[in-house]
Amino acid sequence: MIQTTMRSRFGHPHIRLTARRVPLALALSAAVLFATSAAQARAATSAAYAPDEIVVRYAPAPAARLASARAAGGEITDAAMRASAVAHTRLLRLPAGVSVAATLRRLRRRRGVQWAVPDYLAHVAGGVVPNDEGAAGHAAGDWQELQWNFVGQFGVNAPEAWANLAADGATGGAGVTVAVLDTGVAYANRGPFHRSPDLDPYTFVKGYDFIAKNPYANDRNGHGTFVASTIAEATDNHYGLTGLAFGAHIMPVRVLNEAGEGEASTIAEGVMFAVKHHAEVINLSLEFAPGVSANDIPELMEALSYAHRHGVLVVAAAGNEGEPRVDYPALAPNVVAVGATTEHGCLADYSNYGPRVTLVAPGGGADASFLGDPNCHPELPAGRDVYQVTLTGGSFTKFGIPSGYEGTSMATPHVAATAALIIASGVLGRHPTPEQITARLQATATKLGGGGDESDYGAGLVNAAAATAPAGPGAVPVP
Repeated sequence: MIQTTMRSRFGHPHIRLTARRVPLALALSAAVLFATSAAQARAATSAAYAPDEIVVRYAPAPAARLASARAAGGEITDAAMRASAVAHTRLLRLPAGVSVAATLRRLRRRRGVQWAVPDYLAHVAGGVVPNDEGAAGHAAGDWQELQWNFVGQFGVNAPEAWANLAADGATGGAGVTVAVLDTGVAYANRGPFHRSPDLDPYTFVKGYDFIAKNPYANDRNGHGTFVASTIAEATDNHYGLTGLAFGAHIMPVRVLNEAGEGEASTIAEGVMFAVKHHAEVINLSLEFAPGVSANDIPELMEALSYAHRHGVLVVAAAGNEGEPRVDYPALAPNVVAVGATTEHGCLADYSNYGPRVTLVAPGGGADASFLGDPNCHPELPAGRDVYQVTLTGGSFTKFGIPSGYEGTSMATPHVAATAALIIASGVLGRHPTPEQITARLQATATKLGGGGDESDYGAGLVNAAAATAPAGPGAVPVP
């Protein structure tokens, strides 16, 4: 981990990565790569609900409307009056050939419908469980052994979120573009660079390298590939691990050099590029030194304001000093500031915390010393790191599942990916604002803490399943 923040000869503040790394790696074998088409993946997940049934919740009819209908001569009995005065639920059976998705869209636009959902099928283990194999030599589905951050007790409930999307006829984060402003991404085979074997080439949209000043945002570090993989790693492809918003588009924007450093002006250029090229979410797994203020980075502050005015959600790391504060850019107005938790459900010992944190997500590592918090046990061995397929061994061509990745850098893409799933699900309508998405993330977060430290976790632990549920806090009311 870079311990100091330097200034360039031009006086611009440098950025630093918000992750800590240990050079240990568990190699993946390319022999287990068996491609599954997107159509096959959609077919597998679309079986999560009955093909000819929809459950509908009707709002109570206004008493004045019923009384008016009766006065006009309508045959409305007292029993019907009472039944219509309360919300009620019906199971609708669809005629052969009628689409569940199309019927849902029509129903959700109707006045008097509170919600309409597919009729889910019960099955063991719950949710959608992809067949990715984790480390080499493991069986299909063994990704769950490593990705506690997706499926563990204090994970983000990824399989249930995927089932929510599948029930609405969506494939993960498909249709949503997330810009990853980082060290680049291993997104293509070009010259000395190779694409990660667990990233689909069709995942990517046009990006840019603001360090090398060319259109090829190849990763020279591994950090950016890790972040992008957490968001949109290929899923259900019999290989490696999974991405929380698989199916989403990734826009690779290189704003940090091979050492993980970059200048505020470069990052500002990256933000402007992402907005102008139609990103809907921007992930910033980076932080400035604690002494850097908004006045020190006006170009970046302006770029972040520009993103907000154009309806783009920016998600950033709260910082890794273990202090009751938030570092820039996460401290900027309208930016979602993400702290980190361990697999025990405690704040990580390195994570910044406090009321300026929006919410927290899995970042791995050791528990903080929060007296009275039932989930915090700093005296016990540290929890596991967060895992993804990324570059290993300082090579541009070798990939594996390295250990040692922990930090608010790792936590941030969980929130960016959940935001992408919210957008893809349509639970907030077709074009939700950053304020609506942030409110949804906060309203559906899992509360953490105890003994007076609850506010240190912000709104709580991001919960992708609750955030994408077809009804609940923050859901769009049906007119």
